[in-house]
Amino acid sequence: MEISPPMKQMGYDRAIVVFSPEGRIYQVEYAQKNVEKVSTVLGIVFANGIVLAAGKQIQRLLVPESAEKISVIDRHIAIGSCGILADARNLIDFARIKSQVNKLTFNEPIETYALSKDIADRIQRFTQMGGIRPYGVGLLIAGMDGDPRLFETDPSGSLREWKAHAIGRGAKESRELIIEEYKDGMTRDKALDLAIRALKTGEKKLTSRTVELAIVMDKEVKKYTRPEVKEMIKKYM
Repeated sequence: MEISPPMKQMGYDRAIVVFSPEGRIYQVEYAQKNVEKVSTVLGIVFANGIVLAAGKQIQRLLVPESAEKISVIDRHIAIGSCGILADARNLIDFARIKSQVNKLTFNEPIETYALSKDIADRIQRFTQMGGIRPYGVGLLIAGMDGDPRLFETDPSGSLREWKAHAIGRGAKESRELIIEEYKDGMTRDKALDLAIRALKTGEKKLTSRTVELAIVMDKEVKKYTRPEVKEMIKKYM
């Protein structure tokens, strides 16, 4: 009896450590699908810093600050997360500990690339061990090491550096606007303007309750308060 494609897939579908005959790891692909279904997160590098912007779904009685999508790691690094927030929280805690250990050991802040690689390595290990599942989260890691740097990780453990990038359900629309309007060496105000408009392109409806904004520059992370976000949305939209 010939086995139908869904039946053939089942064994590879359930085991993280087994490649399918087509060379695919289905559990990693499913984790990536989860990232693609969650509200958009984007980052834009400008002349002397990085803007991070994130949309989020907020239920009527939920305290918006309790569903954090942009997290401060150190004075010079912030991370925007897109996917399962519990998975993101685990990686955020891991990143903060790595940053603190580096400071205590070497008496200097951790480099953005070094931290990004540590995070990506941890994610990748979870694609090679049986009895576990991959992290269902993508991250945008923004840091200042003299120059502004923006890295992306995904559930496979891949690591890429970008001048500007978006992940999540509105990523395609947001990227199209960013690609069209991004310029090297743009000012902070122009980067904020582009970030908010690109986020709106991907998410359609934005309010001060459903948007997080942060800037990494001069070795300091500034997260905007809700009143400040409200003013930003009015100013740039």
